[in-house]
Amino acid sequence: MIDLRSDTVTRPSQAMLAAMTAAETGDDVWGDDPTVIKLQATLAERTGKEAGLFFPSGTQSNLAALMAHCARGDEYVVGQHAHTYKYEGGGAAVLGSIQPQPIENASDGSLPLDKIAAAIKPIDNHFARTRLLALENTIGGKVLPASYVAQATQLARDRGLATHLDGARVFNAAVASDKPVGELCAPFDSVSICFSKGLGAPVGSVLVGSKALIEVASRWRKVLGGGMRQSGVLAAACLHALDHHVDGLARDHDNAAHLAAGLAQIDGLEVQSLATNMVFARIPDAHCASLEAFLKERGILTQMLYASRFVTHRDVSRDDIDAVIRAMKDYFAR
Repeated sequence: MIDLRSDTVTRPSQAMLAAMTAAETGDDVWGDDPTVIKLQATLAERTGKEAGLFFPSGTQSNLAALMAHCARGDEYVVGQHAHTYKYEGGGAAVLGSIQPQPIENASDGSLPLDKIAAAIKPIDNHFARTRLLALENTIGGKVLPASYVAQATQLARDRGLATHLDGARVFNAAVASDKPVGELCAPFDSVSICFSKGLGAPVGSVLVGSKALIEVASRWRKVLGGGMRQSGVLAAACLHALDHHVDGLARDHDNAAHLAAGLAQIDGLEVQSLATNMVFARIPDAHCASLEAFLKERGILTQMLYASRFVTHRDVSRDDIDAVIRAMKDYFAR
């Protein structure tokens, strides 16, 4: 099957599986798994942070970061379309007793600076204490402009807020903008980086930040059920991805651009091409279910019902993209 539903569907390569099999392990709850230690140190160095912490998922990594920054009854400012607000089950509110203050995202994925400023509450017993600004890069396949990130994080600092980046696809952002990942992470107090999307690992995220913040997050990881034992088997996959899969993201981006160009040739189809590995197409509601079924019959998996999004990744080739374009043209030519 050609699976364009998400870049989370990637499967570990044989070389990655070999690295996992050969991993040296210990008990990470005791802090003595050498492969986990190496992964955490490597990510901290690459992102310019003091320390890192390995998590089973990006959702848990983000939540532990929010709980490390915010106490019960505090508030964080976040985008309406941000993963931490919209797609992580309301965990900040449900498990962290942290109030989200959502702001409508601008068309480029950013949060307007004037709206951020207006959302920050005064110090008054009537209000939740605004403690944190959370951004996402990439968001909806879009790379946040570096100049905007600098302004937004400076605004946060000037108003006494900490900053967190949901950097699930921050390596996509780094490759697309031709900037070191450390440069993209530098403005933030904490960053969550996911390995089970475009980087192709089966599981795992790393939270990076100051030693003090990571120490607090480590306690919350345990409370949230994220303490793992011989997790070096998983960390080895992430280390392999760092060494061998980052450069391949550029190919995924090229394949997405090729797909967008092909879909744009179909009359009546509005296509949005982005700088990374996602293509969005406006599919008429009447066609969503039938088009999804049509493509599935031809060995192509998509998700049309909640978002007509096509996501390229390391398990999708240029020939696969051409097959998708042909199938889409066949459907709309009927």
